[in-house]
Amino acid sequence: MKLSLGPVLYYWDKVQLGQFYAEMSALPLDVIYLGETVCSKRRAFSLDQWLGLGRELQQCSPAQIVLSSLTLIEAASELSSLRRLCDNGQLLVEANDMGAVQFLAERKLPFVAGPALNMYNGHALGQLQDAGMIRWVPPVECSQGLIRDVLDQLGEMGRTLPEVEIFAYGHLPLAYSARCFTARAENKPKDDCDFCCINYPDGLALTSQEGQALFTINGIQTMSAQITNLLADYPALVACGADLLRLSPRAQGMAEVVAAYQRVREGAPPPLFVDGCNGYWHGQAGMLRVEEVGLC
Repeated sequence: MKLSLGPVLYYWDKVQLGQFYAEMSALPLDVIYLGETVCSKRRAFSLDQWLGLGRELQQCSPAQIVLSSLTLIEAASELSSLRRLCDNGQLLVEANDMGAVQFLAERKLPFVAGPALNMYNGHALGQLQDAGMIRWVPPVECSQGLIRDVLDQLGEMGRTLPEVEIFAYGHLPLAYSARCFTARAENKPKDDCDFCCINYPDGLALTSQEGQALFTINGIQTMSAQITNLLADYPALVACGADLLRLSPRAQGMAEVVAAYQRVREGAPPPLFVDGCNGYWHGQAGMLRVEEVGLC
């Protein structure tokens, strides 16, 4: 089983990003994703700077470097940037929007199908394979049973299975909107937001009137309130056909998270319980901890 580091989903400044990737480059990661996936206004790094960082990481780390695309394309300028990203000529691209899939297919380039692409059956995956997909990151709400069924269907169609990468750790990215929720929370218009999401390096917690944690707000992105953590489900991840486990970056403690997953993939027994939620993986409400409610 390989370990991947997903793209940073939050708005961090250039110094924090540089320090983070310097630390991550020394860890036992097999794939590192770079780039802005949430908001085109976040320009701590330009595309050229992301490419430069990718070249640096290729020199100091054995990990495969992948450049992730924006998830929601809203303007012609963003479409132009997406075209440049797909034409980078150096790094494999993770397509998080069907526009990126089209650009990459036209250029006959291989790509990773990101979790924002809504693919739930073998026929859809087969079409992506025809377009050049070599790795599939299922939508975060997919259960182990659904993923196994999709792969079985793909096999029944006589197709070679792609690499499968499961979102195993981090706040789950659930939805995207043209509206910026972080700016709204600070009573700022989206077009004059003062980049306020940089004040929330792990997103802004959203609770109900009763104080229950519901979501995490991250600009235009709505995320799960809790961290998902599938470390205790490691044997089931292997059984369902996962090839990679994606660890989504957080501002603090990522080295410890990588170390915990590294120990298990080297043969240590997985823990019986972990902090966080894993309901989606078991086909239940995503915010549930299945072990606590007796569902497995």
